[in-house]
Amino acid sequence: MDFTWFTDLVDLGNTYIWSYVLIYLLIGGGLYFTFRTRFIQIRAFGTAWRALLSSRSTTRQGITPFQAFATSLAARVGTGNLSGVASALLVGGPGAIFWMWMTAVVGMATSVIETTLAQVYKTDNEDGTYRGGPAYYIQKGLGSKGLGIAFAVCLIVSFGFAFSALQANQVAAAVENAWGVSKFVTGNILAVLIGLIIFGGIKRIAKVAELIVPVMAVSYLLVALVVVALNISELPGLIKLIVSHAMGLEQASAGVLGYAIKVAIEQGVKRGLFSNEAGMGSGPNAAATANPKHPVTQGLISMAGVFTDTIVICTATASIILLSGINLGDSQGLEGITLTQAAMVNHIGPIGAHVIAVALILFAFTSIMANYYYGESNLRFIKENKGMVLVFRVLVMGTLILGSVVELQTIWNIADLTMGAMAIINVFALLMLSGVALKVIADFERQFKAGIDPVFDRTRLPELDNKADSKAWAHRKVDY
Repeated sequence: MDFTWFTDLVDLGNTYIWSYVLIYLLIGGGLYFTFRTRFIQIRAFGTAWRALLSSRSTTRQGITPFQAFATSLAARVGTGNLSGVASALLVGGPGAIFWMWMTAVVGMATSVIETTLAQVYKTDNEDGTYRGGPAYYIQKGLGSKGLGIAFAVCLIVSFGFAFSALQANQVAAAVENAWGVSKFVTGNILAVLIGLIIFGGIKRIAKVAELIVPVMAVSYLLVALVVVALNISELPGLIKLIVSHAMGLEQASAGVLGYAIKVAIEQGVKRGLFSNEAGMGSGPNAAATANPKHPVTQGLISMAGVFTDTIVICTATASIILLSGINLGDSQGLEGITLTQAAMVNHIGPIGAHVIAVALILFAFTSIMANYYYGESNLRFIKENKGMVLVFRVLVMGTLILGSVVELQTIWNIADLTMGAMAIINVFALLMLSGVALKVIADFERQFKAGIDPVFDRTRLPELDNKADSKAWAHRKVDY
């Protein structure tokens, strides 16, 4: 059966969304939030890390802020950090990395806004856990159940299926390249392992993420630092290469300035968004499960996650590839994860392919866990039905098997389209509800400046008293 019409339709949708809408909406929205919060990503950078480091334990029930951070970082740190960076470099050149950085910098402010709203409007599950996210704050804050359902459907398609298939695809490719195991076998093993975890619910997902994510991130960064240290004399030239390509200085001499910059920006924003998810509306689903004393506390912690994902881990991968000596213009059929593996082989020998394969397995495994939870939370928003959740779990496992053997580019295109659609809905909601978020941020900062450990009292904001879940945010009187 010929599905050319479908791929053409997906390509057309991506062209319009990414070339004419989303890049301007994401960057513009991020700049707006940056100015409205008075550059919170700079002012509160230290506070964010202190909040993160002190959030591993809590006297309150449910998921700790650190566990929620680890779950959201589990989704962020995945194939986007290894395969996505490679794809961005191949298509957009070194300049794409600069635009990934810019997406992350402005995205940090966006992340504070969306996470704060997710906390404010979260729902108590009455079992010691919470759930929430854009679908919930769209319904409660904007009063639009229909738009909330539209977002939920986009997220289920993108995270529950497209992104999970993409993660499985790249794991299967890396394992086959490193150890010769067939993609189909890898897909089945991955489906079984994921099944053992997702049937345990958010508490099991959070506990596994809390254990694996810090170890895998630090381990990968140590390997990347070794590579950079071995090539330290080339580091200034590397930074110059990235910036000059981003500004079009290299392409100008070739007469392709405008097109080259356009492609670099598109790829940088696409892959940056896929990696750090700021503004996409996915991270708030994990952030809403946490039990901080104040919504903004989790917002700042989420901001640290965006920085870690893109500025730190994606830059590490870009350094590995760009310092390897591989000619991006003649990559000899390498794509995605196989390019990253080849680059590591050039640095440390044949063991490099195995190192990247193991890293990707861990990164992708935790991403799939978190992606599944995002999908389940939004499915439960549409309709609370245990049978539907069971079917969804089985379909996700089947998607992992199918995704491991299908064509990579097709999955990327579908993921880009659904990711773009949900981001448009989410940024629109953030702009409409930004006034509420800014008031909550101001409440946090007043307490913080007064030397008080910030606590959220929803009754101080009349517009929230009847909208914020009274069970999730029991009345706490705050005097300051």
